Amino acid sequence: MSEEEKIKELYSKYWEYMINKDANGLQSLMTDDYYLRHMTGAEQSRDDFIKGLMAGTFNYYSAEHDSIDVYVYGDSAEMVGKSYVLAAVYGGGKHRWRLRGDFTLRKENGNWKLTGSEASTF
Repeated sequence: MSEEEKIKELYSKYWEYMINKDANGLQSLMTDDYYLRHMTGAEQSRDDFIKGLMAGTFNYYSAEHDSIDVYVYGDSAEMVGKSYVLAAVYGGGKHRWRLRGDFTLRKENGNWKLTGSEASTF
């Protein structure tokens, strides 16, 4: 499996874990210093984001992937994933979102890990 394919698989697992509210699974994909920048510009650490997911602040029901573009630079990489996501966040109702995630990654002990992401729409 190529490095690009491994990273694309990681993106699929990321959404699977978010839908299933699998905190341990998500944590295993992220570095300790991972951060998420929301569409609002607010930033959350890995642990704060996972706490919000588990508390129901973020609820994801499905994700259909439109495209996943990967750029590998040795032991670092960038990924842009575009997915149609059914979600309810911050107490709002379920909506279908066209979410774009711009991710940075680095290879740690032979495994790709997410170091950061920025959410937007497409």
